[in-house]
Amino acid sequence: MTALGPYLRRGSLNASAQPSLAADGLVLRPWTVDDAAVLVTAYSQPEIAFYNRRTMDGEAEARGWITSWSARWQDESGANWAVCSGGGDVVGRVALSRLNLYEGEGELGYWVMEAERGKGVAARAVEALSQWSFSALGLKRLQLSHSVRNEASCAVARKAGYAFEGIRRSGLRHQDGWHDMHLHAAVNPQGSSST
Repeated sequence: MTALGPYLRRGSLNASAQPSLAADGLVLRPWTVDDAAVLVTAYSQPEIAFYNRRTMDGEAEARGWITSWSARWQDESGANWAVCSGGGDVVGRVALSRLNLYEGEGELGYWVMEAERGKGVAARAVEALSQWSFSALGLKRLQLSHSVRNEASCAVARKAGYAFEGIRRSGLRHQDGWHDMHLHAAVNPQGSSST
Protein backbone atom coordinates (compact mmCIF):
# COMPACT_ATOMS: atom_id res chain seq x y z
CA MET A 1 0.00 0.00 0.00
CA THR A 2 1.32 3.44 -0.94
CA ALA A 3 1.59 6.10 1.75
CA LEU A 4 -0.96 8.89 1.57
CA GLY A 5 0.74 12.06 0.33
CA PRO A 6 -0.09 15.70 0.95
CA TYR A 7 -3.42 17.00 -0.31
CA LEU A 8 -1.69 20.20 -1.50
CA ARG A 9 2.03 20.43 -2.04
CA ARG A 10 4.37 23.00 -0.48
CA GLY A 11 4.54 26.07 -2.70
CA SER A 12 0.78 26.10 -3.25
CA LEU A 13 0.56 29.40 -1.38
CA ASN A 14 3.92 31.15 -1.43
CA ALA A 15 4.74 30.49 -5.09
CA SER A 16 3.08 33.86 -5.76
CA ALA A 17 2.40 37.07 -3.87
CA GLN A 18 -0.64 37.25 -1.62
CA PRO A 19 -3.49 38.46 -3.85
CA SER A 20 -6.11 41.12 -3.30
CA LEU A 21 -9.66 39.75 -3.63
CA ALA A 22 -12.94 41.39 -4.68
CA ALA A 23 -15.76 40.85 -2.21
CA ASP A 24 -19.10 42.28 -3.42
CA GLY A 25 -18.26 45.97 -3.02
CA LEU A 26 -15.33 45.34 -0.69
CA VAL A 27 -11.66 44.65 -1.34
CA LEU A 28 -9.59 42.17 0.65
CA ARG A 29 -5.92 43.16 0.48
CA PRO A 30 -2.77 42.18 2.37
CA TRP A 31 -2.08 44.26 5.47
CA THR A 32 0.76 46.78 5.37
CA VAL A 33 2.65 48.32 8.27
CA ASP A 34 0.83 51.58 7.40
CA ASP A 35 -2.32 49.92 8.80
CA ALA A 36 -0.89 49.72 12.34
CA ALA A 37 -3.07 52.53 13.73
CA VAL A 38 -6.20 50.79 12.43
CA LEU A 39 -5.25 47.60 14.30
CA VAL A 40 -4.71 49.54 17.52
CA THR A 41 -8.15 51.12 17.12
CA ALA A 42 -9.77 47.76 16.33
CA TYR A 43 -8.32 45.98 19.34
CA SER A 44 -9.39 48.82 21.62
CA GLN A 45 -13.02 47.99 20.73
CA PRO A 46 -14.44 45.81 23.51
CA GLU A 47 -16.06 43.09 21.37
CA ILE A 48 -13.03 42.61 19.13
CA ALA A 49 -10.67 42.47 22.10
CA PHE A 50 -12.94 40.10 24.04
CA TYR A 51 -13.70 37.52 21.36
CA ASN A 52 -10.21 37.63 19.84
CA ARG A 53 -8.65 37.45 23.32
CA ARG A 54 -6.22 40.25 22.43
CA THR A 55 -5.37 43.83 23.13
CA MET A 56 -2.88 45.90 21.21
CA ASP A 57 -0.45 47.99 23.26
CA GLY A 58 0.52 50.37 20.47
CA GLU A 59 1.54 50.79 16.87
CA ALA A 60 4.92 49.09 17.33
CA GLU A 61 3.18 45.90 18.45
CA ALA A 62 0.68 46.22 15.60
CA ARG A 63 3.49 46.58 13.03
CA GLY A 64 5.14 43.48 14.47
CA TRP A 65 1.92 41.54 14.15
CA ILE A 66 1.46 42.67 10.52
CA THR A 67 5.04 41.60 9.75
CA SER A 68 4.35 38.19 11.29
CA TRP A 69 1.27 37.83 9.05
CA SER A 70 3.46 38.32 5.99
CA ALA A 71 5.83 35.65 7.31
CA ARG A 72 2.92 33.23 7.74
CA TRP A 73 2.12 33.58 4.03
CA GLN A 74 5.72 32.72 3.23
CA ASP A 75 5.77 29.65 5.49
CA GLU A 76 2.27 28.67 4.29
CA SER A 77 0.76 28.46 7.76
CA GLY A 78 -1.85 31.21 7.36
CA ALA A 79 -2.83 34.46 5.67
CA ASN A 80 -4.51 37.70 6.72
CA TRP A 81 -6.37 40.30 4.71
CA ALA A 82 -7.53 43.81 5.53
CA VAL A 83 -11.17 44.16 4.52
CA CYS A 84 -11.55 47.56 2.87
CA SER A 85 -14.53 49.63 1.79
CA GLY A 86 -14.84 50.81 -1.79
CA GLY A 87 -13.14 54.01 -0.64
CA GLY A 88 -10.15 52.11 0.71
CA ASP A 89 -10.83 52.43 4.46
CA VAL A 90 -10.08 49.33 6.53
CA VAL A 91 -13.39 48.11 7.96
CA GLY A 92 -12.41 44.63 9.13
CA ARG A 93 -10.15 41.61 8.95
CA VAL A 94 -10.54 38.14 7.50
CA ALA A 95 -7.94 35.43 7.78
CA LEU A 96 -6.93 31.88 7.23
CA SER A 97 -5.92 31.70 10.86
CA ARG A 98 -4.65 28.17 10.49
CA LEU A 99 -3.68 26.47 7.28
CA ASN A 100 -2.73 22.83 6.80
CA LEU A 101 -1.78 22.12 3.20
CA TYR A 102 -1.00 18.47 3.98
CA GLU A 103 -4.63 17.85 4.99
CA GLY A 104 -6.11 20.46 2.60
CA GLU A 105 -7.85 22.43 5.32
CA GLY A 106 -7.95 25.88 6.83
CA GLU A 107 -9.63 27.74 9.65
CA LEU A 108 -11.12 31.20 9.15
CA GLY A 109 -11.24 34.13 11.53
CA TYR A 110 -12.79 37.56 11.09
CA TRP A 111 -13.85 40.77 12.79
CA VAL A 112 -15.49 44.01 11.71
CA MET A 113 -14.99 47.53 13.06
CA GLU A 114 -17.86 48.58 15.30
CA ALA A 115 -19.18 51.31 12.97
CA GLU A 116 -19.42 48.84 10.07
CA ARG A 117 -21.32 46.03 11.78
CA GLY A 118 -24.74 45.02 10.51
CA LYS A 119 -23.86 45.78 6.87
CA GLY A 120 -22.91 42.27 5.77
CA VAL A 121 -19.18 43.07 5.73
CA ALA A 122 -18.03 39.90 7.50
CA ALA A 123 -20.23 37.55 5.48
CA ARG A 124 -19.09 39.06 2.16
CA ALA A 125 -15.44 38.84 3.23
CA VAL A 126 -15.81 35.22 4.39
CA GLU A 127 -17.60 34.28 1.15
CA ALA A 128 -14.85 35.86 -0.99
CA LEU A 129 -12.03 34.23 0.99
CA SER A 130 -13.84 30.88 0.90
CA GLN A 131 -14.29 31.05 -2.86
CA TRP A 132 -10.61 31.89 -3.37
CA SER A 133 -9.50 29.19 -0.91
CA PHE A 134 -11.52 26.55 -2.74
CA SER A 135 -11.07 27.59 -6.37
CA ALA A 136 -7.60 29.18 -6.53
CA LEU A 137 -5.79 27.49 -3.64
CA GLY A 138 -7.66 24.19 -3.86
CA LEU A 139 -8.42 23.54 -0.19
CA LYS A 140 -10.93 20.78 0.54
CA ARG A 141 -12.32 21.99 3.88
CA LEU A 142 -12.68 25.30 5.70
CA GLN A 143 -13.93 25.67 9.22
CA LEU A 144 -14.57 28.43 11.70
CA SER A 145 -15.48 28.45 15.35
CA HIS A 146 -16.86 31.06 17.69
CA SER A 147 -18.09 31.36 21.23
CA VAL A 148 -21.68 30.18 21.62
CA ARG A 149 -22.28 33.64 23.13
CA ASN A 150 -21.24 35.39 19.91
CA GLU A 151 -24.55 35.35 18.06
CA ALA A 152 -23.36 37.83 15.42
CA SER A 153 -20.50 35.52 14.43
CA CYS A 154 -22.90 32.60 14.23
CA ALA A 155 -25.11 34.62 11.85
CA VAL A 156 -22.07 35.36 9.66
CA ALA A 157 -21.19 31.66 9.47
CA ARG A 158 -24.73 30.71 8.44
CA LYS A 159 -25.02 33.54 5.90
CA ALA A 160 -21.67 32.56 4.33
CA GLY A 161 -22.87 28.96 3.90
CA TYR A 162 -20.96 27.30 6.74
CA ALA A 163 -22.90 24.35 8.13
CA PHE A 164 -23.14 23.94 11.89
CA GLU A 165 -21.25 20.79 12.89
CA GLY A 166 -21.44 20.80 16.65
CA ILE A 167 -20.27 22.29 19.92
CA ARG A 168 -16.74 22.02 21.26
CA ARG A 169 -17.35 22.02 25.01
CA SER A 170 -14.98 24.32 26.91
CA GLY A 171 -13.29 24.87 23.56
CA LEU A 172 -11.55 28.18 24.23
CA ARG A 173 -10.58 30.24 27.25
CA HIS A 174 -11.69 33.87 27.29
CA GLN A 175 -11.16 36.59 29.91
CA ASP A 176 -14.24 35.43 31.82
CA GLY A 177 -13.44 31.71 31.66
CA TRP A 178 -13.96 28.79 29.29
CA HIS A 179 -16.49 29.17 26.47
CA ASP A 180 -18.22 26.43 24.56
CA MET A 181 -17.56 26.95 20.85
CA HIS A 182 -19.77 26.42 17.83
CA LEU A 183 -17.98 24.68 14.96
CA HIS A 184 -19.07 25.46 11.39
CA ALA A 185 -17.55 24.14 8.16
CA ALA A 186 -17.76 24.31 4.39
CA VAL A 187 -16.44 21.58 2.11
CA ASN A 188 -15.24 22.04 -1.45
CA PRO A 189 -16.98 19.37 -3.53
CA GLN A 190 -14.63 20.08 -6.44
CA GLY A 191 -11.45 20.00 -4.31
CA SER A 192 -8.15 18.65 -5.56
CA SER A 193 -7.56 14.94 -5.50
CA SER A 194 -3.78 15.30 -5.18
CA THR A 195 -1.97 12.52 -3.42
